[in-house]
Amino acid sequence: MNYWIKNATLVNEGQTYGASVFVSDGKIAKIVGEGEPFDAGNATVIDATGKYLIPGVIDEHVHFREPGLTHKADLYTESRAAVAGGVTSFMDMPNTNPQTTTQELLQQKFDLAAEKSLANYSFYLGATNDNLPEVVKTDPRKVCGIKLFMGSSTGNMLVDKNEVLVRLFRESPCLIAAHCEDEQTIHENTVCCKDLASKDQVVVDASIHPFIRTVEACYKSSSKAVDMAEKFGARLHVMHVSTQRELSLFRNDLPLEQKRITAETCPHYLWFDDRDYEAKSYAIKCNPAIKSHRDKEALLQALRNGLIDTIGTDHAPHLLEEKMTGDYFTSKSGFPSIQHSLQVVMECGVDLPQVVQLMCHNPAMLYQIDRRGFIREGYFADLALVDPKASHQIRNAYEHTKCGWTPYDGVTVSAMVTHTFVNGNLVYENGGFHEDHQGERLLFNRE
Repeated sequence: MNYWIKNATLVNEGQTYGASVFVSDGKIAKIVGEGEPFDAGNATVIDATGKYLIPGVIDEHVHFREPGLTHKADLYTESRAAVAGGVTSFMDMPNTNPQTTTQELLQQKFDLAAEKSLANYSFYLGATNDNLPEVVKTDPRKVCGIKLFMGSSTGNMLVDKNEVLVRLFRESPCLIAAHCEDEQTIHENTVCCKDLASKDQVVVDASIHPFIRTVEACYKSSSKAVDMAEKFGARLHVMHVSTQRELSLFRNDLPLEQKRITAETCPHYLWFDDRDYEAKSYAIKCNPAIKSHRDKEALLQALRNGLIDTIGTDHAPHLLEEKMTGDYFTSKSGFPSIQHSLQVVMECGVDLPQVVQLMCHNPAMLYQIDRRGFIREGYFADLALVDPKASHQIRNAYEHTKCGWTPYDGVTVSAMVTHTFVNGNLVYENGGFHEDHQGERLLFNRE
């Protein structure tokens, strides 16, 4: 089907301007300036007056839990939540059950997504202490990257043998996406916390999390990863940066295309800080931990000055009872957020062209994704329409994620995604879904 998206305000490549877009055969066929004549034939017309048209968001960092953990989430439900939030492409992590650590298991996930996902997709192969032969077989043109856990988290895929890390940074055929927290530091802090708690010298609740998974734990691991990437020439992307101190590891004096070491942060590190543990409790427990107000403000500034390159959600659903029942040591880390990532970041004081840069353009450039992430003629028509005046309150009752809740419950945001196109197909429209088409596998322009 062809679409004529008329009278939109495009936010694209650092500019905001009026235009209409003709979508045909899954691609952006024509961008028509205001007042320019164009015959759209019998295309379905969508009046975008008063709305922003942006490239679809590319979320490079999600945990959709399939296979093996589908009581929490699955590729179908979470891709629905994604497109409801204007996310048209995602890259999913390997800490499922079984863990995605072989080429065979990786292909099985691609096969599942081809059947179930409304959004475009790619999957990371997970590195372990003993699967380097699988890592080096990865085709960089067809797989987004290698996920390296340098700190344990959900699923515990910790890689802690130095000789393995050396070979991984030397031999990985594509980008290494790293979770950086120092395991020894976390272990020592945990032991100390338990000891103090046994003596009634500390109250162990959600607020203790940034004192267990500390700034030092993050920096010690991130700096090690950066040092190894520099030594061996690896392409490193440090995921979910959460601290001011880590920002010293990155640079903003090069264009993104020339950087070999890059950084991501997440919406929750821009929205919450340690003052929110009292009200939100374990709902905002995640790894790395949400830290201080000063860290939050430093991250926001880093987005503006180019020290941080992308924003990914780390969308990590757990059932609410897995989060809120029990104590600090049994509460699961992570939470769902993909449905609201764009709206929340728009509320964080970053101007919209820069939001688009960080959530659409930069992921496409950083991962070298084929013909996505921009509104350009000949590119895939992955698009989102955003009504900037549709103020509303985020509520659990309207969640599309399978676990049915969000830590942003009760937050009022000023904008709403009204339409999402994936490969030229209208998949989300004013709260409803069109599920006649599945997303496509992302491809990458790498050698």
